[in-house]
Amino acid sequence: MVTSGPGSVGLMSVAFIDLDRTLLRKASGPALNRALTAAGVLKERRSLPGESLLFSVFDRFGENAASMGLARAAARVAKGWSQADARAAGMLAVPELLDLVAPFAPQRLAAFRADGLKIVLATTTPTDLVMGIAEALGLDDVIATTYEVDDGRYTGRIDGRFVWGLGKLRAVEDWAKANHVDLADCHACSDSFFDIPLLSTVGHPHAVNADPRLLAVAAARRWPIENWDRPDGVPSILGLEPYHFVRTLVRPEAFPYVRFDLEGIDRVPTTGPVILASNHRSYFDVAALALVAAKINRPVRVLAKKELFALPGLSHVARAVGGISVDRDGAPERAFSEALASLDAGEALIVLPEGTIPRGPAFFDPVLTGKTGTARLAALSGAPICPIGLWGTEVVWPRSSKIPHTTTLLDPPTVRIRIGAPFELDGVDAHDDTERIMAAIVAQLPDEARVKRGPTEEELVRTYPSGRIPSDGAHG
Repeated sequence: MVTSGPGSVGLMSVAFIDLDRTLLRKASGPALNRALTAAGVLKERRSLPGESLLFSVFDRFGENAASMGLARAAARVAKGWSQADARAAGMLAVPELLDLVAPFAPQRLAAFRADGLKIVLATTTPTDLVMGIAEALGLDDVIATTYEVDDGRYTGRIDGRFVWGLGKLRAVEDWAKANHVDLADCHACSDSFFDIPLLSTVGHPHAVNADPRLLAVAAARRWPIENWDRPDGVPSILGLEPYHFVRTLVRPEAFPYVRFDLEGIDRVPTTGPVILASNHRSYFDVAALALVAAKINRPVRVLAKKELFALPGLSHVARAVGGISVDRDGAPERAFSEALASLDAGEALIVLPEGTIPRGPAFFDPVLTGKTGTARLAALSGAPICPIGLWGTEVVWPRSSKIPHTTTLLDPPTVRIRIGAPFELDGVDAHDDTERIMAAIVAQLPDEARVKRGPTEEELVRTYPSGRIPSDGAHG
């Protein structure tokens, strides 16, 4: 619950969090303006000169003097508004603002709380418009620009400091003094070069989704550089992740030696966490699943064993798009934690429950066997499962071959991809849930996949990396 006013919160250590492009993915202004119009505060919505362009530049590059000039001028635009109506508009904007919260921000805030810190919003945006979002997020207080009020209406002037740049630092210092807080024990998180005075004053600065100038300063001063809109290690250029670029290249035409038969993309939820669970038949599964990911208009992460990331040309791309490498012999719990964080952030995650490509007779078994990790991820995250059935990838790239067969341009084989409807697990028993997941995947495969048969020796050979059946007769 937010509490405002000097002395209202007794804190020893605080995390001061900026709003736009830090806690939120982009500027709050457009959402607040829509709420002000809907609440009747703005009788006729008229943009300030250059407002739309400035918001667009802000979202891509961060704060600048022009955008802050616009923010300062907003006090004059608000002259005559009812303070109560403006506060009501701020509450009306909460649902849209919550949709703008950076996907990984709740996890970062939870980590601060776990360390015993209180969390205070420190923003240029007017207090009356951000109290609602701060309360919805359970923040402890708000430091923001306050508009002067006379007889319940704004006068067109700012009451106290304009909370930006040095003004934000002074406002935080005033708040810290009133609440007996030592800033040397505190954290501050911001995206903006103009918040360097505040970041330099606290004991623990964090450059979050840093604009280019702050990024340079943070790197020089060795401040932590974080991104709350994507997993650690995933780069971004002007707000675009590598997957935005990769998905334009991953298309059927890029694989002229294969035909793709894909159905069920429309069954994948467009928002919220979802686990795309697929069977594993070939290294070419990567291409088939990349095609699925390219057609989903949302970030998609991949959880796969480390050997898959070691394939030539794939390692750097896989990591750049947020791939999560599972090292079963090292620290598998780290990959599980990263995957769970991705789901908690509302992302889509591709997993291969079998863990590895089956060898020998197991490759032809109509009953698929999976590990329990996928079921445990679903139980902990509440994410639904979308089953994916792959068929024919082993023809393009059999396990016995070091590279895919690319000489089939005249008569390319068909890779069949089917995506089933999402379903939820009860989470009672991971083994039972795993069997349900694997059965759902099998249901997406062609009829021939569900018929038990004895493979030929030639077929068995193709399932081994060496291209030879083990002499000891061990086919598992």
